[in-house]
Amino acid sequence: QVQLVESGGGLVQAGESLRLSCAASGRTFSRYALGWFRQAPGKEREFVASISKYGGSTDYADSVKGRFTISRDSAKGTASLRMNSLKPEDTAVYYCAADDATYNSDTYTSRHSYEYIYWGQGTQVTVSS
Repeated sequence: QVQLVESGGGLVQAGESLRLSCAASGRTFSRYALGWFRQAPGKEREFVASISKYGGSTDYADSVKGRFTISRDSAKGTASLRMNSLKPEDTAVYYCAADDATYNSDTYTSRHSYEYIYWGQGTQVTVSS
């Protein structure tokens, strides 16, 4: 099992930046690909970004590409999402998640929420106009 604890959410104005963090404990961290998802009120949870188990590959939703950066430090068991040039439409609860990638290469990432077994509690990001 993997336990994920998120932090870093808050209230910012449009155009500002924010960095979310996710600390993991439990099974070997490097066996898991990681993802960030978000959910706004009344909307379905959507994919934001994913990173492979060793960090060799990343994937981003078109809506955040060029603005957000996902990273990880497997030795420390942490993951981050740096969010630049935030827009009001980025307002949502953000979740980090872990996907078992033991038998996958370092190119493997996933956009599918059902592939992720472990989830953090979520952290609120609010962007004002």
